[in-house]
Amino acid sequence: MEKPVALGVDIGGSHITAALVDLSTRTLVRDSIKRSPVNSQESKEVILAAWCDIIADAFGNIKSGSRYVGIAMPGPFDYEQGISLIKDQDKFKSLYQFNVKVELAKRLEIPAENIQFINDAAGFLQGEVFAGAAKGNAHVLGLTLGTGLGSSICINHKAEDADLWNSPFLDGIAEDYLSTRWFVKRYKQLSGTVLDGVKELVALIETDHLATRVFMEFGNNLAQFLIPIIRENKIDTVIIGGNIAQSFDAFAPELVATLRGNDIDTQIKISELKEHAALIGAASCNDTFIQQAEH
Repeated sequence: MEKPVALGVDIGGSHITAALVDLSTRTLVRDSIKRSPVNSQESKEVILAAWCDIIADAFGNIKSGSRYVGIAMPGPFDYEQGISLIKDQDKFKSLYQFNVKVELAKRLEIPAENIQFINDAAGFLQGEVFAGAAKGNAHVLGLTLGTGLGSSICINHKAEDADLWNSPFLDGIAEDYLSTRWFVKRYKQLSGTVLDGVKELVALIETDHLATRVFMEFGNNLAQFLIPIIRENKIDTVIIGGNIAQSFDAFAPELVATLRGNDIDTQIKISELKEHAALIGAASCNDTFIQQAEH
């Protein structure tokens, strides 16, 4: 009998990526990654056909009886039933209240119970806990920092969306201070210059003390945001992903110093699996998949 392989799928507003994951070695199967742009404004038929093409392509010649699919999907979404609840978000309007799980099962000719969904932020963290920077840790917080703020929490190896982006923070909500737009806005306030994003700011650190100051302020803000969450949930590790994680060295000293100053010695790490985290997390989101792979 051939060993079950799980397919990890990462669905975003503009793309779908899929890859086979070997759950026993906790790694992506080489050369199995398939990716395609998908316009989320399209009709239900166009979107589903595009998704099924990529999923079928990634499975290759694996027999349908041993096909398992884990899908990381943005919310709001009924992850248990597989029904999209996304509306007013400029994406996937045509799938609103539609049972995606049942339809995919029919088109792919696999049992519906072999398809599982996980929130995309939780998928990122699930991947890091299963095979990446948080492997073996019991209480983990995951943050994806970029144009928005994604957050997830994993207690005892099961990750779920923490939905912290709109939690009250300073004079607004967390996302106002912990995303790319804050860097752009703050640097403009200090220097009068408008930059495209965080990467441009990193390039200025050597020569511009204002750039350094912005990263120090960000590190301090991030620490202040994390302190109550870490204490309340006894978090032992925080994993940071997303584009802003690439400038980790610029804000980490202030972040860590502020946490230590508040008697918090939680480990702060950057994502090991990067863009593969959600694929591995989605494929490993179901215990049944893992048990099948281990037998």
